[in-house]
Parts: sequence; structure tokens; C-alpha cells
Amino acid sequence: AALRIQSDWGCALSRDEGEAWLSCRCPGKPTLYGSITRRGLSSEGIPDIAASEGFLVQEVTKKSILISCPHENVSTKFLAPYTTFSRIHQKSITCLDISSGGGLGVSTSTDGTMKIWQAANGEIRRLLEGHVYDVNCCRFFPSGLVVLSGGMDAQLKIWSAEDASCVVTFKGHKGGILDTAIVDRGRNVLSCSRDGTARLWDCGKSACLGVIADCGSPVNGIAAGTADDSLNLGTPEHPPSEREIGTEGKILLLAREDKKLQGVGLQSRQPVFLFVGSDAFNCCTFLSSTYILAGTQDGNIYQLDVRNTSAPIQVIHRSGAPVLSLLPFRDGFIASQGN
Repeated sequence: AALRIQSDWGCALSRDEGEAWLSCRCPGKPTLYGSITRRGLSSEGIPDIAASEGFLVQEVTKKSILISCPHENVSTKFLAPYTTFSRIHQKSITCLDISSGGGLGVSTSTDGTMKIWQAANGEIRRLLEGHVYDVNCCRFFPSGLVVLSGGMDAQLKIWSAEDASCVVTFKGHKGGILDTAIVDRGRNVLSCSRDGTARLWDCGKSACLGVIADCGSPVNGIAAGTADDSLNLGTPEHPPSEREIGTEGKILLLAREDKKLQGVGLQSRQPVFLFVGSDAFNCCTFLSSTYILAGTQDGNIYQLDVRNTSAPIQVIHRSGAPVLSLLPFRDGFIASQGN
């Protein structure tokens, strides 16, 4: 079951009589609707909140509200944002990453900009300019000093986070780049594109080391990870270049527009598995060397075991909104959806 607050509850509950809508949805049952209303403020500054029939307010702090739906035996804690940065971009944020040390953030937006900012206070440090058209993806190298980006101009770029200079530009894709991945410490990087290919690049010589997969359908997302020892990753047709660093024993996941999730041996370029989902795959990630996750346009999150992908371990469906990103977190994961 899923319990959700429909409106911008932070604003609604900052004033008396402010109201936010509630819904509780269990698969196969009618959705229960209700609301919560703020009646006042305690002397400690905690809002006094009441719920409509069918819902209970269990606990309220300055930063969270615990609400239950006794009829369905579910409860959810709704958290207020720790902090909000509203001045970094003017429009929707399409991608973001935080440096390994946690000090810097990088983000891209439909306003056409890519910026580096202080994670503590949102202060803008650098504007990264050089892509033509939209920038689709950005991520820090493990060092936290360098950024990798891909754009609709089919170019992959590496930037210095210290002075915003573009150090390397990779050209070779025939369509917009939709996602990137970094192999180990970053001597090699990966990209995938609307042109249906995933490519491996050598940062030192700014050269393409090979096409890892050619799918004939846009590749929306990729993830590289160490494969379980029992998995047969195949053998390369030709000895790998000495410029390939850290590709051995790795598997590359490809989230494809044609409803397929594919696993390919990173060094061998050989297919390992092909799983067909309910709709276009938008994103994928590793939970461990055996378990992977992938999200689809129609709102499904598939958990698979790479050793046997004939049937998913579980399919999570919270809403029909597209699953846009997945991130392992503690013993579970975080998913973002387009609702």
C-alpha cells in the first residue's frame, strides 16, 4: 500500500486552516482520499494537525509528520526538505550528482545550463559552458575534482570543477547522449546514446576504445558493476587494448527504449542476458554483484538476479508515472518518478 500527500504540504501547513490532500492506495482496492488540516501551533512551534476520517496523525515534529491509515494497516512518515536551493536553476533540473566528499553538487537543467555549486548552501561556484543544445547528464569522477557530461549535441565532455575549463571532448556518437558511467577511478568512461550504442572511452588519449553494444534502439540509461563470480561474461574476440583499465569482470547494464534490459560483458562485448519489460526502460542500477534494479516508463521497478533473469524477484508498482532514476541507499534504494 502507498500513502501519499498530494499538495505542497510545506506551504499548506505553515498557516492555520492550511490543508493538504491525502490518498491511500492498495493494489486492487479503491483509493481512500482524505486531508490533513493545521489548527494552530504549540508553544514549542510544532503544528497541531488533524486528519480527516480514515486517517490518523500519529506524530508531528518540525520536520516530519507520521500519518497512518488504520483500515489498510499502513503508515508513512512525510519529511520536509532538509534545505531547498531555489536559485541554482530557472527551470526543471534534469540531472544532478554530489561529489564523493559531499562538498560540491553539479546539475543540469532545461534552462540549458550546467552548474557546480556548494552542497552546504547552494552557492554557485562554476558555470560549465560548451555544449550546444541541452545537457542531459552530469556526474563527478571519484576524485570529486572533475565532471563528466553528455548532451544532445552527441558530445561527451570532461570538465575541471576547479576552473570550469573543458579538458576533453569525445566525439563519435551519432545522436544525443542520454547517460554516462565511470569505470573504477575514471581512466575509462562509458556513454550511451539515442543512436542505440554504448561506447567505452579512454580519457588519457580522448579516444573511443570500442562500441560495447549496438542495440538498434535508443539506450536511455547504463550502469557498470562487478559481476557475480558465477556469471559467464564471455570472451573477447580480440585481445583488449592496454588502454582499457578496469573492464575485466564487469557487466554493463543497458536500459533500452525498446522495452529491453540488457546485460553485456564490458570487456568481452558479449551479451549476458536480455530481459523484456512492460515498457521502455529509463534507468538501471546495481544493488549488489547479483541484484539489479531497472525502472520503466509505465511505472514499474524490476528487481532481477543477474544469474537468472527469466523471472524478476519482484516488480514494484507505486504509480503509473515514469520511473526516472534509481539510487541504492542503505539496505534499499531511492526511486524518483515523473509525478
